[in-house]
Amino acid sequence: MNKPHVFLAQSVPDSVLSYIADHCDYTIWDKDEKPTTEQLKEILRHSDGALLTSLSADEELVKNCERLKVISTATVGYDRFDPIGLAKHNVYLTNTPYVLDETVADLLFGLILSGSRRIAELHKEVIDGNWTDKTTQPSLYGQDVYKKTLGIIGMGRIGEKVVHRAKEGFNMSVLYHNRSARPEAEERYGAKKVELDTLLEESDIVVLMVPLTEETTHLIGKEELSKMKQTALLVNGARGPVIDEKALIEALTTNEIFGAALDVFEQEPLPSNHPFLSLKNVTLTPHIGSATAATREAMAMRAAENLVAGALGKTPVDVVKK
Repeated sequence: MNKPHVFLAQSVPDSVLSYIADHCDYTIWDKDEKPTTEQLKEILRHSDGALLTSLSADEELVKNCERLKVISTATVGYDRFDPIGLAKHNVYLTNTPYVLDETVADLLFGLILSGSRRIAELHKEVIDGNWTDKTTQPSLYGQDVYKKTLGIIGMGRIGEKVVHRAKEGFNMSVLYHNRSARPEAEERYGAKKVELDTLLEESDIVVLMVPLTEETTHLIGKEELSKMKQTALLVNGARGPVIDEKALIEALTTNEIFGAALDVFEQEPLPSNHPFLSLKNVTLTPHIGSATAATREAMAMRAAENLVAGALGKTPVDVVKK
């Protein structure tokens, strides 16, 4: 019996490739530039499945791909894909939830600590040779994290893991804003569900973990920033467009809020002339929420398992809901 054929748009760890090879024949895109839309259409016409983590896919791409059964991405987010359009042509879209939750929560708490205690900013002062007696002056003081109030906007799996770290490690009070209540988190951590305005007004640290939708685009803008404490830190581990960056830059420049710590941006990579790069009160990381060797390999394996299942005509575990 012939094996199904799958297309890999990027390289994967050897352990993952070995797993795929046990079940499928495969082709790997090995050029530096990404395939054009027309090249990808032709490839997918002859494929039973595809791993397209670094690309995107919609109905137009797959409409003439009668063999294609599954498109897999080694990410949790899928805003570059159209699950409804793919489903119209009987193509599953799969992602990799759960695998990266703890790792992302670690990064978010790292951003909380760095932004609050100005770690990245003061690290640069040391590197630049500016460590003098003046380093201890009040103008360089940070903010405490212990026993402060944490506000989570988007209390999903990762949000709850951030709350666990906040409550168990730092004895923080927790507010959250979410479409639905999280009774287990309320009972275990004393988390309190509140309206968005209340969360912004009362939180010392605001963490964004919402998916990117029409409703959440620019969820945090000029009006919302004006409701935050002047001593508050804004942390974004969701998607860049959840924040109106122009409004945030103004708030940071005028010290309307204490600072921001960001792993995601409206344009990625950041342009070399972006105003964030000249601000001291912002910690910046290059979208590395899940970027540890162990987690990225686990995500790749989960994506491969979904890919193989779909290519073999089975229902993958992590089908994105339409």
